Amino acid sequence: MLKKLDNTKLTTAENMHHVFQKSYTVEADLLEAINFPPLQRTIENFAVCKNDFFGYFKDDTLAGIIEIKHHTSYTHVQSLVVLPFFFRQGIASQLMSFVFMHYRKKPFFVETGVKNKPAINLYKKMGFVEVKQWDTDYGIRKIRLNKG
Repeated sequence: MLKKLDNTKLTTAENMHHVFQKSYTVEADLLEAINFPPLQRTIENFAVCKNDFFGYFKDDTLAGIIEIKHHTSYTHVQSLVVLPFFFRQGIASQLMSFVFMHYRKKPFFVETGVKNKPAINLYKKMGFVEVKQWDTDYGIRKIRLNKG
């Protein structure tokens, strides 16, 4: 089941933080990152964030989250995370499909580390194409993909 998350509620922000931490720990390993800024995100940051968050629930467990940053001329998928226990079950695809149906501002864009092959493969399968790569100040090479 997919539903909008009220990140201003402390328990929701705590649950979101848990999913992000578990998922981004796996991504940090994939990227061979020593300093990975997404892992430094606090519960308070989730609680005050103005982005839209949608959660995918499986048997009452928050299994995946997509975060959409507001823009007037495009849709930025800020984050897409899934609990490792639920990897490869189609949750990320369902969250992305939901965004395509409910957000009309094109183009859509996403960013990830170039070594995050599972994410890049998902995005390409969903119709995204690479538009650029760059090196970050924290030692990770990133890729940006756009759709539409």
